[in-house]
Amino acid sequence: MQVNPTITAAEIARLAGVGRAAVSNWRKRYADFPAPVGGTSASPEFDLTQVEQWLRGQGKLPELTTADRLWRHVAAASETAAAGLAAVGELLIARQHGQPRRTADPHLKPLLPDVDALADELGPQAAFDELWQRFSAPGPGRPFATPDDLADLMVGLADVGGGTVLDPAAGSGATLRAAARAGCTEAYGQELDEDLARLAGLWLALRDVPGEVTAGDSLRADAFAGRTVDAVVCHPPFGVTNWGHEELGYDPRWEYGLPPRTEPELAWVQHALSHLRPDGRAVLLMPPTAARRRAGRRIRADLLRRGALRAVIALPSGVAAPHAVPLHLWVLRRPAADAPAPARALLIDAADGKPAELSARVLAAWHSFTTEPDGEVEEIGFARAVPVIELLDEDVDLTPARRQPAATAERTGEHLVRTRERLTAIVGELPALMPQVTPTPDGTAAALAISISDLARTGALQLIGPLRPAVGTAEAPAGSSDLPVLTARDVVEGSEPSPRSERPSGQAIAVAPGDVLVPMVARRLTARVITTEKALLGANIYLLRPNPAALDPWFLAGQLRNSANEKQASSLSGALRFDVRRALVRRLPLDEQRAHGEAFQRLDAFESAMRQAASLGAELVQLAADGLAQGAVRPDGKTQ
Repeated sequence: MQVNPTITAAEIARLAGVGRAAVSNWRKRYADFPAPVGGTSASPEFDLTQVEQWLRGQGKLPELTTADRLWRHVAAASETAAAGLAAVGELLIARQHGQPRRTADPHLKPLLPDVDALADELGPQAAFDELWQRFSAPGPGRPFATPDDLADLMVGLADVGGGTVLDPAAGSGATLRAAARAGCTEAYGQELDEDLARLAGLWLALRDVPGEVTAGDSLRADAFAGRTVDAVVCHPPFGVTNWGHEELGYDPRWEYGLPPRTEPELAWVQHALSHLRPDGRAVLLMPPTAARRRAGRRIRADLLRRGALRAVIALPSGVAAPHAVPLHLWVLRRPAADAPAPARALLIDAADGKPAELSARVLAAWHSFTTEPDGEVEEIGFARAVPVIELLDEDVDLTPARRQPAATAERTGEHLVRTRERLTAIVGELPALMPQVTPTPDGTAAALAISISDLARTGALQLIGPLRPAVGTAEAPAGSSDLPVLTARDVVEGSEPSPRSERPSGQAIAVAPGDVLVPMVARRLTARVITTEKALLGANIYLLRPNPAALDPWFLAGQLRNSANEKQASSLSGALRFDVRRALVRRLPLDEQRAHGEAFQRLDAFESAMRQAASLGAELVQLAADGLAQGAVRPDGKTQ
């Protein structure tokens, strides 16, 4: 039985280039308008062939090319556009190799004549490319693909010509296609979405490029474990905190440090490095926050010290999704054994550059740097080979705009512009950081609560401290003398451990990732989750060490900081001293805790970004006031 593809009223409107109201009017006015063949009364579905015949008879459907007609049928007949295109691609592969053409999808069987017609007209490769262009066009539900121009720049920086290449987050294969265009000898990829992985593999197969693309999670289940390549080129997913931090804590890929749960991009960086041969290159598209977030400071520093991170390139806004954010490219190298670490790293600020000139100028600066890696590459306002020692300051901030040479000495106007750009970037990230929450039906959630004291009694967490302040000089145990102390003030302000703080009395206790710290004395109840800090527990701080099988640390921290617990844990009304043992935590299954923990973690990141925005805003106000008063800037914003 032949099954024709169906189409909704909204899709009919798009097909005819009209509004949905017009389709509703046609159904009422014309008795011969095709009757629904499925769906519901609220959302009916119509036979696509019948609809096309009716529209054509009414003069409401322009003549379509074979590719356009086939694509509309494929998109309407398939569960997803990617699945439909992959099914057609397999038919084209079979035709190219002279094999029988079969499809298990009954909706696609009527389309075989159109597939043959397009292949006869263009050939299997070009036919697939024609459909690919329609699939890649922006639209609802379409995956964001790395644009070809950007993918070409990435493979150019990686120098993949004549070598093997891997993309562990391949998507629909944009970077692998760029690598094939650049002359790679083998191409490998892995992609979480099975349909997209099929598409990427089909494109390579149609061009007889050796290699394979598999479906799966590269971080949790690396399909190419043990395989090394000449280049890794990757556009990893951004901001996915559920990337496997708990399961992969002791993974051998983390040569430069365990990535914090909030730094998934640093996990992808080290995954890429683990697949490189000595002196092989990796190029990753990164969010700009990865260059400056404090949680990743230690890993960035180690990447620089050991010569693995060779360049950071700031791109203009709009070159790739998310289009409102000016993304960065990180260029990395697998250091050869016993090779001396290079003295400089290249920082390129192309954020204000013209897209048409971007690739040529960036590649020219990169080639100049690689020709003489310890030389002083310097283009005013664009590129600078920065001494690594200069980058290893307290923040290890690798934002290229902060390190560019000025045409003259530092001026208020130039500082003002950079501060404004940083503030704009942070403010632009705020909407994405806002937690997505939905009110419960009755405004409250019915769940029993248990005190921290009872949680400790049942073994759900270990309660340590608070330690007393040292009297005189506290003796540090062996092996801990070089560790800084995390003070109550550090916890409240979200800052790094204080290197010169006095140690508390008694045994020195090292904090560990997943610990939750709560100061005993503060203006408000504060809970901080430890990510990767290597530090000792300071005085007057409760340390809560959750049992991972019973409690999610971010859920616990979020529960502790709510207003009700601030009253519950206060020793006296209005006092600033807290007894965390009295605080209450909702009893939820672990999977629900983790979902809540994700929201609390985003809230923490949002709060941190707000603090940065407030600080930069105050700095911007002061710079503008100083610049106007001194004549360094004019009211129209132009520097003198």
